[in-house]
Order: sequence, then C-alpha cells, then structure tokens
Amino acid sequence: MTSFTIERLEIAEVREGAGPGDDALFVMVHAAGETGCYGPVSERIGAYARGTLASVVQGNPAADHHGLLNRLRQAARTAPSDVASWAVGAIDCAAWDLHGRLTACSVADLLASGTPQPFVAAYASWLSQNLTSCEDLDVLRGVAAGGWRFTKWGLRRAPKDPSGEAAARMARAVERCSEAIGAPVAVDAVGTWTPAVAMAFARSVDVAGLRWLEDPLPHHDLDIYGLVTATGLPLAVGERVHCDEDPAGLIQYVRPSALTLDVVGCGGLTRARQILDLAQAQAIPVYPHGRSIVPGLHLAAAFPDAVPAVEYRLQWEPRRQRLYDVPLQLEHGRIGLPDTPGLGTIPRSTTCPAHR
Repeated sequence: MTSFTIERLEIAEVREGAGPGDDALFVMVHAAGETGCYGPVSERIGAYARGTLASVVQGNPAADHHGLLNRLRQAARTAPSDVASWAVGAIDCAAWDLHGRLTACSVADLLASGTPQPFVAAYASWLSQNLTSCEDLDVLRGVAAGGWRFTKWGLRRAPKDPSGEAAARMARAVERCSEAIGAPVAVDAVGTWTPAVAMAFARSVDVAGLRWLEDPLPHHDLDIYGLVTATGLPLAVGERVHCDEDPAGLIQYVRPSALTLDVVGCGGLTRARQILDLAQAQAIPVYPHGRSIVPGLHLAAAFPDAVPAVEYRLQWEPRRQRLYDVPLQLEHGRIGLPDTPGLGTIPRSTTCPAHR
C-alpha cells in the first residue's frame, strides 16, 4: 500500500452502553482519512497513551509495526509499568486496525501467510466461581454443555488455611468438579498462593482432572515454577508478560503447558507475534487472555495451529461487547471472525477526544 503516515492519536470515550465504573475509552489513530481504534481501556491507560506516547506515534508509517513498537517501547522505558505496557499494546492494536482499514483487509489477513480461519474456538472462564466453595455443580455442568473447548474456574486459597490443608482442599475440589462435568478443568489461582501451597498442591492433585493451573504466585518465579512443572503438574503462565520483558526464560526454563498471553498487555499484536514464534519453537500452545479478546481472536484465526482457542470471560465480556456497534458473534463455543476490515470492531457513539 501507499506509505501513509499516522497523523495524530486521540482518545475517544464511548458513552452509550457503558455502565458505572466500566472501561470506556478507545485509542484512535488517524491517517489518510481513516481511523484505527482499539478499546475499551481504562482512564489511566488512555491518559498515558495521550500524554506520554502520542508524540511518538505521529509521523510513523501506518504499516511499520515493528518500527512503531520499538519507538513506543523506548518511550515507555522512562516509567515502566503495567499501565505503560497496556498503553503501548493498545496503540499497536489501533495501528493494526488502521492498517487493515487502509488496505480493506482484516488484521488476521495481514498477519496470516494463508487464509485465516473464519471461526475460532473459545474456552469459557468464570473466575468468581471458586471451586472450593461451589455447592451447585449444575452451574458447572450448564457452562460445560455450551460447546466450549474447555472451562476455567477460580481456585483461590483461603489465607487462614495452613499450606497443606489448603492444597488438599483445592485438590479435592478440582477432582470433584472435573468428575461432575466429565472433563478436565483449568483453574486460575489469580496469584493467591505461596510456593509451599503450589508444591503441596502438585503432590496432592490427580492431574487427570486438571487441564492446567494458572498463575498460582503473585509474580513469575522461574525457580518455583520450574519445580512445579518438574512434578508433572500442568502450569499456565504469561498473562503478566509486559512489553519490555523477555519471555524466553519463562518459556524455555519453566516449560509451561500453556502460555496465556494477554495480546494487548504484552505490548500489542506485533509483540504477541514475536512471542508466538518463541512459544512455537518450544511446542507450547498460546491461549490469548480474554481481556484482549478482539486482537487475540485475529491472532488465533491467523495461526490456528499455534493458538488453539481464546478465552471468553463469561462474567465480563458480554458487558464489554455492548460498547461495539456489532458485538462478536458467539455460537456454541466458537467466535466468528468479523468480516469487516481491520479488527472489525467499531465503537458505538463516542465523544472524541475524551477530556477526563
């Protein structure tokens, strides 16, 4: 395509469909009469993108994703944080959306070497449904009957429990619930465990009923995670990878069963594509985190052998989809790739720029 340059970055606020406390800002980049966007993001992320990174974006060729990512990462190093990484990723995804709109192609078409998949498998997650306190197993059975690739649930440790007791109770909960639905379950500890609990759980649980244990510790601890996976326990990590982190050690040393990469949080589609190559080299599948479901969907459609499914967050995603003119089409555990250019998601009525 003609080398269009990005003229400016703005932050738009979606008012229609947003509820109290919802993320409702969209990052928007403009070139040649077209606008690419990504959202929703929080006010902190929008403020960082507009205040710190907007000048970096201006004048960048719309199709030079690697050059833009390098400049954004360099600017974000002055104050590295999760917010900075998310802002970098949101701008990167907006630039991919712009690129697709300028060329009348979907982002999946731009990423793929062949024809993208029209439908992508999804797995359902419901993290507020904690398995240790789940009394109504029909709730689990109802979700599992929805055609999902598999299901994921919360498995938080009660802080008052000694490590051994907590691990044994959670192991029994996994076995009880996987037996109830007739399939292994994935569980997310949401960083609430200690190393002692993780090792005790690895020794206690029957892994036949466990698809994976995700993010047991508050931070990536390569040594502990390496010990956990050495027991044969399937471990999933990667949601917290940020734009300036080298994930090679996490992938090669820990050898997780799955990489639950947040496509925006890691620095955007350009960075996610780089990390995907590292994961593929080690035969580790990538399951994009549900908070960034739209770019994750395009990544999965473009690389179906490496990205078997995306996460669909039952608690939050239907509410987020109200912010788009046309919500994602979900049918029996599969999501249709939008058939419009770019990311294919257009925010509902906006006020641009946002002033908050």
